[in-house]
Amino acid sequence: MATSERDYYEVLGVKRGASEIQLKKAFRVLARELHPDVSTSPDAELRFREVAEAYEVLTDPERRALYDRLGHAGLRRGGLEPSFAHFGDLSEVFAAFFGEDLFGGAASQSGRPARGPDLQAVVEIDLEEAFTGLTVAAPIEVAVACERCAGIGSEPGTGARDCSTCGGAGVVRRVSQNVFGQFVHQQACPECRGLGRVLETPCGDCDGEGRRVVQRKLEVDVPAGIHDGQRIRIRGEGHAGFQSGESGNAFVVVRVRPDSRFVRDGDDLHTAIRLTMTDAALGTTAQVDALGGKLELEVVPGTQPGAVRTLQGQGMPTLRSSRRGDLYIRLDVALPTTMTEEQRQLLEDFGRQAGPETYKLEDDEDEGFFRRFKSALR
Repeated sequence: MATSERDYYEVLGVKRGASEIQLKKAFRVLARELHPDVSTSPDAELRFREVAEAYEVLTDPERRALYDRLGHAGLRRGGLEPSFAHFGDLSEVFAAFFGEDLFGGAASQSGRPARGPDLQAVVEIDLEEAFTGLTVAAPIEVAVACERCAGIGSEPGTGARDCSTCGGAGVVRRVSQNVFGQFVHQQACPECRGLGRVLETPCGDCDGEGRRVVQRKLEVDVPAGIHDGQRIRIRGEGHAGFQSGESGNAFVVVRVRPDSRFVRDGDDLHTAIRLTMTDAALGTTAQVDALGGKLELEVVPGTQPGAVRTLQGQGMPTLRSSRRGDLYIRLDVALPTTMTEEQRQLLEDFGRQAGPETYKLEDDEDEGFFRRFKSALR
């Protein structure tokens, strides 16, 4: 990660609500400005890596959300720092993001079809929808093959010719002289963008790019039991390939909104119900909220405050399995806060008649007490 830790939005020169298309456009402009073959600034490479770092974070929905909340420190704590540093060549960094070189050509610089980049999207669902599973439409911005030129980039009926600048090689050589002698540098041809061929008549719909960016809805089948933050891969639904290459994949991050009635722990659910003092003492049949409908719970006489009951198989479905987690129910006991004189008298009468045996639990011996005490300390 860059040591300066400048604000990523400031680095790219965009607003905090910038879309993926705006981020990509800003990165392209800055990357080409800072490329060593174009820029004479001594810190161009350092600034380029800073720009690449900002772009990598802000185009990843999970990392962008964490950065927006907690900044650089949040990325470090979450283990989500940028990973571009392993690229040794700046063109590799650009190609990793877009599948093309810094001057817009295919990453291979061969003119052959190249696979399109993957894309990411985010959908939010309720816990009940995670329980049942559903099909949801995710809004995406995706590059699709131009219909007019079928992704080739040239007007129908026209073709391409060898580049006159590089002679079809796709690269040009630059000779420099210093005290040690002559040095030859090779770089992508700026005329043909490394492809070796130039379109005779670029397509009027896509300006020779072969692709257009459109907004559309992507149908996503969310399986029952999915967890918050899990990703679903949809093959072939990413950005269109270059030179009619295959499309990338789409990765959809699923966010599960919290439900105030439950706490989820893996595939288990935890909830609580409130009993009156008399219901806890005498026993009752209580109604319990569960995903999928109400359930009945038999409350035994003498139920203590904080007791936990388990309904097996009433939790969340286990992903790609027929099993289900359990539902844990904590029983809270409400004590009277106001009483009539008659009620108070009845309670006082009960208190006088009740002896130690009335309140004795099944394991309420010294051994049982210390066993519970040790358990509480673990």
